[in-house]
Amino acid sequence: MVTQLQSPDKSNIIYPDDNGEPMSDNTEQFRLIVWIKENSELLFANEPNVFVAGDLLWYPVEGNNKLCQAPDVMVVFGRPKGYRGSYQQWNEDNIGSQVVFEIWSPGNRPAPMIQKFKFYERYGVEEYYLYDPQTLELTGWQRVEEELEAIEQIDGWISPRLGVRFGFSETGLEMFGPSGEPFVSFVELAQLRQQAEARAQEAEEQAQNAQQRATEAETLLEQERSRSQALELRLREMGIDPNEL
Repeated sequence: MVTQLQSPDKSNIIYPDDNGEPMSDNTEQFRLIVWIKENSELLFANEPNVFVAGDLLWYPVEGNNKLCQAPDVMVVFGRPKGYRGSYQQWNEDNIGSQVVFEIWSPGNRPAPMIQKFKFYERYGVEEYYLYDPQTLELTGWQRVEEELEAIEQIDGWISPRLGVRFGFSETGLEMFGPSGEPFVSFVELAQLRQQAEARAQEAEEQAQNAQQRATEAETLLEQERSRSQALELRLREMGIDPNEL
């Protein structure tokens, strides 16, 4: 007699939204994650089918809730924006993340980072960027057929998918959008908006002042015309032709 083992019903498998690991180990790592995630989202704000997430669990294979990674930042082209508790690839037209960012922290260990690399390589990531804020070093890999190969010259490199250019300064990593605009923090973005609003208000006040001066000049001109007409009428009443004066 042969006993057949029953495979578990995939529909009953739970895919946790949390793997129990912290999003970041320090303020600098958190700042960089938010900086890259929010600027990437802003970059594709008008593209409804570009999904950007930070620290979201990605499950590539249905039925296996142990196989997952939570990239610090992931960008998926071809999937709509919106809420996800986790990214379950089989529910996303089987489209995985094309671009992934990781920020190295003191708590990272080589073995788990190697596992992450193999995961991203196996499940179709096209561009993988790993930045170490302590050494200010960025390492990048680009997919060539079935493998992720190191990008030799990362300074000045332009991401094929994002159109973002990478650069470096004394303070560390810099990123620039396709039009050359730098990635900025929320504080910097708020300050730029306040400055733009202040300039717009100043321009509006100048326009209003100019309009007021024009209105006053027109009023004075009209008053002068009225006085001239009154004087002409008075002269004619006196029998004097003003054109003969």
